[in-house]
Amino acid sequence: MKALFNLFYVTMYILCPGCSDRPSGQVVLTEPNRQVERVPMETKKIELTDQQWKERLTSEQYNILREKGTERPFTGLYYLKPDKDGNYVCSGCGNIIFSTKDQFNSHCGWPSFTAPAAANSVKQRRDTSHGMIRTEIICSRCGGHLGHVFNDGPAPTGLRYCINSAVIDLKPKEK
Repeated sequence: MKALFNLFYVTMYILCPGCSDRPSGQVVLTEPNRQVERVPMETKKIELTDQQWKERLTSEQYNILREKGTERPFTGLYYLKPDKDGNYVCSGCGNIIFSTKDQFNSHCGWPSFTAPAAANSVKQRRDTSHGMIRTEIICSRCGGHLGHVFNDGPAPTGLRYCINSAVIDLKPKEK
């Protein structure tokens, strides 16, 4: 079954070039040049044992957040922009990481954003897995793997934060 999933993943990677980093030399990512809405953010770091994470998360969330897995494209709850405004929080710790205001439909099968909710919501890390050089996005509070960021997004940032639906929860804006 794992071999079938890997074959599907490689096929989707080849067929969906918009979901991969363009071979443009060294990728330089910058902070968005815009006014960031101030969102309340819990800053206390969360450190749990593997067993505690397994008890707290579903098996799919554990695979993605703790083992750097990925969900199949076009299967997640949020791969299309929702009709309601709100914030997305990390499923592992509740940290506010993205806003629907920054979400767009990239047609790559995963939720896509032009910027995080706040500059310190996520951290970036170099990822050289699967024979590619990419920039991994992790939650700044619990260190969970969320997805990757690419430099092929729309204005105003030119960035596309490609995030796994299974590890984010939408908290609609209260009226």
